[in-house]
Amino acid sequence: MTAHPTRRRLLGTFAVGILPAAPLLSGARAMAGEPPPMAVGTVVATRAEIVDTVLVDGTLVAREEVLVGPQIDGLRIVEILADEGDTVAAGQVLARLDRSALDVQLAQNDAAIARADAAAAQARSQIAQADAANAEAMSGLERSQALARTGIASRETLDQRIAAARGAAARLAAAQDGLAVAEADRRQVAAQRRDIELRLARTEIRAPLAGLISRRSGRLGAIAGMGADALFRIVAGGEVELEAEIPESHLAALAIGQPARIDLTGGGRVTGRVRLLPAEVDRTTRLGRMRVALDPAPGLAVGRFARGAIETGRRTAIALPLSAVRFERDGAAVQLVVDGRVRLRAVRLGSIAGGRAEIREGLREGDVAILRAGAFLRDGDAVRPVP
Repeated sequence: MTAHPTRRRLLGTFAVGILPAAPLLSGARAMAGEPPPMAVGTVVATRAEIVDTVLVDGTLVAREEVLVGPQIDGLRIVEILADEGDTVAAGQVLARLDRSALDVQLAQNDAAIARADAAAAQARSQIAQADAANAEAMSGLERSQALARTGIASRETLDQRIAAARGAAARLAAAQDGLAVAEADRRQVAAQRRDIELRLARTEIRAPLAGLISRRSGRLGAIAGMGADALFRIVAGGEVELEAEIPESHLAALAIGQPARIDLTGGGRVTGRVRLLPAEVDRTTRLGRMRVALDPAPGLAVGRFARGAIETGRRTAIALPLSAVRFERDGAAVQLVVDGRVRLRAVRLGSIAGGRAEIREGLREGDVAILRAGAFLRDGDAVRPVP
């Protein structure tokens, strides 16, 4: 049975009326000339911990470097007992010099000391003899003087006794002077021996303190000289630091003891703390030298280049990924999603580190921002946020 034409038109109208709402809205936007909403990734502004850092780069240096060289000239190096990279203790022998000539001088000195001792002994014997003779002469003089007073001894005998006493006293004084000369010679020879022994001790080149040998320039067979380059360079205590130059504008943020994270060229990371801040700024470059004491770690070779970040402060603040920030002529801005539409909001940035930017002004916690801000979106565009 065929339906009435009017009924067919009513059924068609009813069918159109039950279409889903979304196509109707899309059709309405299309009729109004508006494109459909674009799906965009979004991120919520949240509070995060912000770490302020000052970036530095420089060279690894020894905190204290000790130069070790010979303390005696003209001797040949016959033995080397330490090399670069070795850790040495205070007093450890690093190298030895040829001591054969000094051994000969020491033997000659031994003979000179023996002669000086013999001369002193002979002088003492002469003193004893002279002293006995002098005593005998004085006794004879006294007897003659007594006899002369009684008239028994003649004047001639008395004069002879006086002359004999004076001669004996003179010989005693000469013997005593001879002993003084012998003892002076003995002291001189002993001083020469101490000098030889000191030079012999210096043929062993020792480490003045414990540390790490960073360089060795001594070679077997070379003639050591006090005016030449040091044979060894020792990093005192193995303590290595980062020496860096920083602009004067960063000085106010830095303080002794602040932690630092140092990345070594070629790989490796160590930690440390600020030990020394500039006491002077170069007038031309406006840079100052600072030192960061590094914690012990392998690979801390003096002269190696390194970059570091010094932590100057921590706080909690609103932060966004750096990709969500647009940099306009007038400053930074963030594209927010408000009621399904893009709203450009000017912001004031703080620290930027680790791919995140601190938002000091312009946003509140919970604001929804477009994750990747760009010129393809304009203020007022309809969007569909995708968290």
